[in-house]
Amino acid sequence: MKPINVLVVEDSDNDTLLLMHELRRNGYEPSHQRVETAADLSQALRQPDWDLVISDYTMPQFNGADALKLFAESSLDIPFIFVSGTHGEEAAVRMMKAGASDYIVKGNLSRFIPAVEREMESARARHVQARAEAAMQHLAAIVKSSQDAIYSMNSDSAIVSWNPAAEKIFGYTAEEIIGRSVATLFPLSRRDELLETMAYIRRGELVNIYETQRRHKDGQVIPVFLTTSPIKNAAGKVIGASVIARDISRQKQEQHDHLKLIAELTEALNQTKILTGELPICGSCKRIRDDKDTWWRIETYITRKSNARFVHDVCPQCATQFDGKTSSPAKLVEEKLQLG
Repeated sequence: MKPINVLVVEDSDNDTLLLMHELRRNGYEPSHQRVETAADLSQALRQPDWDLVISDYTMPQFNGADALKLFAESSLDIPFIFVSGTHGEEAAVRMMKAGASDYIVKGNLSRFIPAVEREMESARARHVQARAEAAMQHLAAIVKSSQDAIYSMNSDSAIVSWNPAAEKIFGYTAEEIIGRSVATLFPLSRRDELLETMAYIRRGELVNIYETQRRHKDGQVIPVFLTTSPIKNAAGKVIGASVIARDISRQKQEQHDHLKLIAELTEALNQTKILTGELPICGSCKRIRDDKDTWWRIETYITRKSNARFVHDVCPQCATQFDGKTSSPAKLVEEKLQLG
């Protein structure tokens, strides 16, 4: 027995029970609520779990046309079937045009169950289609807003889709690149990689994330992390591939800068080590002898062997010693250097 939740717009309790019996006789287990006024129908339609609405056309307090109008305003996507004692093709046509799923005469219920099953199946198909479309729209929004380049190609390697991030990373607009071979994005040194990737795709295999290079529109080579996945049709046949590419230029530059800094620090450390140990220095002129027996002024030697830079000044003792002999600190330094 298949459960079914039925809302019945009917002034006759006996007619309602007859319809529920017909459903049970054909394999359904109905639960139902009967209403016969506009207020009761409006309240009942606020419940989201109805599978089917069955309505009489002519009632003392309420008519089928008004019931159908209230139903349409509820936006419920379920069958609304008239089962009425009122004969008349004109009324049936008018209600079908207004949105009713079917119009059945109570004296001939042979069409009732087929109409219920047909319309419920149609409603299920619409719901599945609506969910699929919502999922596609959601996926499209993800692809559009992604910071990674996302594009696809067919089995002939022609690009068929291109998101905004791909345009930003590779420089080609969708109009420029769609229809062109994906080889356009491969540097010459990476063309063998294209053949390898397509071989994986034709076998239906995922090409996991790996680091490689792609070519910008201006010819610049861009480092990227890449994932390539096969696209299959409903029969499971591979019809193309989707690609997600992440530009890692910034990370590579940061890595380069980091290695450069390490090299500079290592060089500075090596230079510092040069000045360790014993240094032969003249006790008189204070010059330093290098390993080639050349004597250097101490500031020249240290400057050559390190990144230190000397700025000349006059200490208080020297200033006192030379007081009155010169008029400026610069002259004092110059005279001191000449004497030294």
